[in-house]
Amino acid sequence: MIRNVEPVVLEGELVRLAPLRAEHVDDLAGVGLDPRIWTWGHPLADRSDVERYVNTALQWQAAGTAIPFVTVSRTTGKIVGSTRFAAIDRENRRAEIGWTWLSPSCWRTGINTEAKLLMLRHAFQTWGCRRVEFKTDSLNDRSRTAIARLGASFEGILRNHMVTPTERMRHTAYYSILDDEWPDVERRLLSFLARPGRDEKTEELS
Repeated sequence: MIRNVEPVVLEGELVRLAPLRAEHVDDLAGVGLDPRIWTWGHPLADRSDVERYVNTALQWQAAGTAIPFVTVSRTTGKIVGSTRFAAIDRENRRAEIGWTWLSPSCWRTGINTEAKLLMLRHAFQTWGCRRVEFKTDSLNDRSRTAIARLGASFEGILRNHMVTPTERMRHTAYYSILDDEWPDVERRLLSFLARPGRDEKTEELS
């Protein structure tokens, strides 16, 4: 059984993941309306979209199924994106990491790699998860490459899984990391962060 599913601050060298709050709407709108972020996800086109996005995340948190974060650059102290734990299943000791987006100014900086390291560490070492899931549009090659680069295993595709904003039926690719795989994944992510320049290729994980 997963216990202590509650808002928490996760902090590394490059990034601080802080609990999402309603007052973050304006800061998120300031960085999250760039259309380059939303090639595949449901786009945030204006402040009202961001407000709905935040309200939904907080509703899921109140229901006990999600822990949403704002992603803060430790270099600037500014909010540069968002991510969350979702689909938290306490009894079966599993959770999903997703709803991740970053300002394009932070792509290839190491921020997303370290954020995933912090979240996976919390899921496996604090919550005691047996499984962490990731999913993305089957056509989103960049996201799929990023998820595989984390060390997650591809499990298959759910056909006609979701309806996109353009009414296209999305096939969803599923990936996972298991608890006994976590030590190797942790070493992998730490090695990426140790590389000069931290040439990150995990710009987009959804």
